[in-house]
Amino acid sequence: MDKVKVLENTQSKDFFEDILKLDNTLENAYRNQFNRTLPFNEKVFDRWQKAKNLGFGENSSIYDSSFVFGSPKVGKDVWIGPFTIIDGSGKLTIGDNVTISSGVHIYTHDNIKQTLLGKHIPIERGSVAIGDNTYIGPNVVIAKNVVIKNHSVVATNSFVKDSFPSNSIIAGNPAKKIGTVITKGDEVSFKYDKI
Repeated sequence: MDKVKVLENTQSKDFFEDILKLDNTLENAYRNQFNRTLPFNEKVFDRWQKAKNLGFGENSSIYDSSFVFGSPKVGKDVWIGPFTIIDGSGKLTIGDNVTISSGVHIYTHDNIKQTLLGKHIPIERGSVAIGDNTYIGPNVVIAKNVVIKNHSVVATNSFVKDSFPSNSIIAGNPAKKIGTVITKGDEVSFKYDKI
């Protein structure tokens, strides 16, 4: 479809052309400064301002494409990537210096029993807590009633339904502890359990 032609004799034509110019200007700026291309909404809306508007800690950011439910408590220096679901409808606490990678879903509720029983019982809610200095890899799903303590790593595509201690390497579906994160000064190493 030739959008310019469709809008040619409408009041929207100038507005549409202004949007295209804005997109082109922002696209060039992002390519020049960061060597990346983003969807239009991510170029227009400031993710640090969105985090500030949500009451997140200092220097935290959350992409415009993220869905946020309820009132999660999020610490400082947290990066929440695109296409995430951050469900604070139960109780969600995310510590400082946490990475929530693209596509992560964190749930503090589910309606499984409600659905199976024909909606005769309320939605179940629980809490989720993610400790400081924790990395949640892309496309991880975290269920309600989970605690992941400090300095942990959750591997890509994991389903987390249990809680884990600090310094855990967590992976799988369902997720299990497969190793230990070792931090010493500015050094990080990973010790994997023997299978």
